[in-house]
Amino acid sequence: MKTILITGYLLLATVLPMTAQADTVRLAENAPEVYLVQEGDTLWGIASMFLEDPWRWTEVWDINTQIDNPHLIFPGDEIYLVWVDGQPRLRVRRGMASKTVKLTPQMRIEPLDRAIPVISLEDIGPWLSGHRIVAPIDLENAPYVVAGANRHLLSSAGDRLYARGDLPENETGFGIFRAGNLFIDPETREELGLEAIDIGSARLREDHDEDINQFEVTRITEEVRNGDRMLPNEIREIAATFQPRAPADQVEGVMLAVDSGVSQIGKLDVVAVNRGAREGMEEGYVLAIYQRGEIVRDEISNENVQIPDVRAGLLMVFRVFEKMSYGIVLKSDRPLAVFDRVTSP
Repeated sequence: MKTILITGYLLLATVLPMTAQADTVRLAENAPEVYLVQEGDTLWGIASMFLEDPWRWTEVWDINTQIDNPHLIFPGDEIYLVWVDGQPRLRVRRGMASKTVKLTPQMRIEPLDRAIPVISLEDIGPWLSGHRIVAPIDLENAPYVVAGANRHLLSSAGDRLYARGDLPENETGFGIFRAGNLFIDPETREELGLEAIDIGSARLREDHDEDINQFEVTRITEEVRNGDRMLPNEIREIAATFQPRAPADQVEGVMLAVDSGVSQIGKLDVVAVNRGAREGMEEGYVLAIYQRGEIVRDEISNENVQIPDVRAGLLMVFRVFEKMSYGIVLKSDRPLAVFDRVTSP
């Protein structure tokens, strides 16, 4: 059975060399000299305390090679600011929570589950392990639910459901999905993919037959309906190892949709972006959001003119598909909307 592993810790990349670009790294207003890491902190929040551009954290992170796992930050650690050759650097002074427990000369346990993530996994959990972007034909051809046990609607784990359709060989773990938005690029009109909404998970029972497949529900987010589709679990290891950073190359795109189908977008909302792996998008990329300028009437010239776009927020990409991505809004200075522009910060 294919499994999905979710871990809630951050692995920072080895600190980047301080190049000519580093002289533009600016400290945040009222940046603290020392900060004691707390339970519930995120790397993004800590970086925002120290830096005007939080995604440039790795440019000032000064790794202490004498410390076990210097890339990880734990509650109780102290992050402190120093200056090296006129440049700001951030260092860590270990607290008790990050100490390793030595069992033998060859083995030790490290408290990875307490390490500080980039962002709260609660905000993006369903999109990390559940929702997918698929080709419409893939969902259309997938096995589909025809009934629940005793013909009742399913509402809890342990219930049984029946589905028809060809199953991949040697697969026993499946996700239950429902068709969501069909995404179309607003500029090229290209079909980018269909959102498969996560409904739950099920395990194929051994007593299934060739026509009607029997499943036991193992997880559910909402009531299963007849016609919902069964897709095999993905082979992907999910870890919050996002390294917030600017894209390597220039990115230009738009936000296509926001969770719950509304048009207004705010901080911590998850959005779909019309750029994916084929355009070089990677998990951890931070993008600036520009509010679309309004079209107003110039009463003097008697014509319509468009006000310039205004920078209005930041988002971080956390899951990438072939033609599009999911991102989370980390900062919003003014109301945002679907089709607002995103670009390299």
